[in-house]
Amino acid sequence: MNLNDLGPLMVRRQDGGLSFDRFRADPALAVLPWPDDVLKDFLFDHGDNGAFVNDYADLDLCDITWQLETIPAADFHSMPTGQSDAGLIEHVAQNPVHWVKVRRPEVGRYWEEHGTWLRPPLLIDRRLLDRAASGLQVLEGRTRVGVLRGRLREQLRVASDHQAWVGRP
Repeated sequence: MNLNDLGPLMVRRQDGGLSFDRFRADPALAVLPWPDDVLKDFLFDHGDNGAFVNDYADLDLCDITWQLETIPAADFHSMPTGQSDAGLIEHVAQNPVHWVKVRRPEVGRYWEEHGTWLRPPLLIDRRLLDRAASGLQVLEGRTRVGVLRGRLREQLRVASDHQAWVGRP
């Protein structure tokens, strides 16, 4: 199953204003034993975004196992994202304070108190996209990773490790 196979579900989500709970309960998703955080950020929020779908259209969703992992801050330094958003992480990193201020107040408080994001981003093992590739790629959470890079550069508080949902083969 890939993103294009979920087109009818995405249309129902748009047309009927499906809540996440009703979206999650759809029989089309029964084959995906994904955590709710991943399902919401990946499919519910972005599953019909044209550029996102183009980046990940060939990804076999059933081949992904998700786990919450602890990733060293240094690993995010050069982690890429999808082709359609190339450059976005670096753009955000240029002004991390701004990107935190335009979020809900608790996001900024969390960065200041914990040196990390409030919600873990989604990363994907690049072997799922290209068997010859290695490392991780930012699937969703480009702004969060950009803020992390910018905070590191500006020597603002940053934890040494960060939680992220990681999809692996």
